[in-house]
Amino acid sequence: MKLFATLILIVTISFTLSFAAEDAKKDVGTVIGIDLGTTYSCVGIFRNGQIEIIANDQGNRITPSYVAFTPDGERLIGDAAKNQLTSNPENTVFDVKRLIGREFSDPSVQQDIKHFPFKVIEKNSKPIIEVNTGKQEKLFTPEEISAMVLGKMREIAEAYLGKKVTHAVVTVPAYFNDAQRQATKDAGTISGLNVMRIINEPTAAAIAYGLDKKEGEKNILVFDLGGGTFDVSLLTIDNGVFEVVATNGDTHLGGEDF
Repeated sequence: MKLFATLILIVTISFTLSFAAEDAKKDVGTVIGIDLGTTYSCVGIFRNGQIEIIANDQGNRITPSYVAFTPDGERLIGDAAKNQLTSNPENTVFDVKRLIGREFSDPSVQQDIKHFPFKVIEKNSKPIIEVNTGKQEKLFTPEEISAMVLGKMREIAEAYLGKKVTHAVVTVPAYFNDAQRQATKDAGTISGLNVMRIINEPTAAAIAYGLDKKEGEKNILVFDLGGGTFDVSLLTIDNGVFEVVATNGDTHLGGEDF
C-alpha cells in the first residue's frame, strides 16, 4: 500500500521541487514542494543541487492525509490520526481531497460520503465536515482540513530545516477543475503558506523523468497509481511545453485496495 503511494509521491515531488528551486531565487526563503495526496502526502526541498524528501517524526517519508479530534480535545494529524481511526472513526477525517472544490450535490461526493465514517453535511451548497472536537460539535470545510495537512507538511519541513517556511509549490491531479485548484490554493493560504504554483501531477512526473529535455514533439502516457486513486493522463510535449490531452482512470483504485 505505502509502496505505491511512495513511488508516485517521490516522482511527482522531484519535479515540484524544480519549480520550488526556481521560485526560491525570488528571495522568499526555502520553497518547499508538497504532494497533497488523497491518502498520503509528501514534502521535500531542493538543496545543493539535490532533491531531499523529508521524513516525518515517525521516520516515514510519506504522511497519512488524516486529521482526527480526540475526546479530550486534542487534534491529531498524520500517523497519529490514522492510528486511532478504528477507535474514533466518527471524528477521524480522511480522503478530503475527494470533497475539496466540489458541490455537495456532485454525484461523486454523494457516492463518497456514503462510505465515510465521519459526518458530511450541506451548507451553502458545499460539503461540510461535522466532528466532535471534544468540547463541542464543530464544522470544517474541506479546505480547512486540507490546510491542517498542509500545515503538518510545513512543520515537518521546518523541523528538518530549522527555520520558518512560508512558500510552497503544490501538485494536483490533471483533472482538477479551476474550483478545485483554487480551493487547494486557499487551503495553502489557511495553513499560512503562500502557494506559488499549482502543478499537474502527471506533468510533474514526466519532467521528473527528464522527458522535457528531449527535443521535438512527442506524446507520452503517464500512469499515476497512488494510495487511493489510479489516474492515466495523455500528454503532448513540444520543446518543453506540456499539454494535457486527455485524462481517465479509477478514482477508487489504489494502494489501499491492494
